[in-house]
Amino acid sequence: MAERLVKVYSRFNRIWHWLQVLSILMLLFTGTRIMSLHPILPFQAAVTLHTLTALFLLVLWAFATFWLFTTENWKQFIPRYEGLPAVIRFYAWGVFKGEPHPYHKAYHRRHNPLQALSYLALKVVLFPAIWISGLAYLGYTFWAPADHASFWLTIVANIHILAAFSVATFVVLHVYLLTIGHGFREHVRPMITGFEKVEVSAEAEAYFAAEKPERLKEEAQS
Repeated sequence: MAERLVKVYSRFNRIWHWLQVLSILMLLFTGTRIMSLHPILPFQAAVTLHTLTALFLLVLWAFATFWLFTTENWKQFIPRYEGLPAVIRFYAWGVFKGEPHPYHKAYHRRHNPLQALSYLALKVVLFPAIWISGLAYLGYTFWAPADHASFWLTIVANIHILAAFSVATFVVLHVYLLTIGHGFREHVRPMITGFEKVEVSAEAEAYFAAEKPERLKEEAQS
């Protein structure tokens, strides 16, 4: 296995990622306004922007889910126990001692075990919780006549808020982790250019060189 700069993030992957980032930030901004945590933006404008952004993100995630399964990129999010304790120890202790990261990215496995586990939890627990509760809240007028509707509305609202703050926590941790190791710029650059240094087998490198040379890039010399 050798490390090469390989185009691992397609144009759609990068566009989807950054649109998701902007949408989540907008939802957090308008959501906190709806909760009266800041005075910026009129209340009704915040509600409208929050709803429109949420519906846009729901459509975006539908396309992203289709892309993940048709390209088999969903396999990147399957967690493995192998290497997980070492990665957890690195982030809890080793990073502060200047130790090297124990995980080496491979073309077929870019996410370390902790990343894969975190992203999977985000996609199968937090996102469904926030979407189901959000849509239920948005459609309250349809089920308002039901028995104990106000009680269930409180439950739905609390689930939505809890999931939203969990997503906000994930965002903060995600940004923090981008600042350690190789540094913020080196972590973010692949999601802009599409190229990232990963380990590839000799067979994969030969295939790229012969069939898809645009996927390989020589590393710039400093």
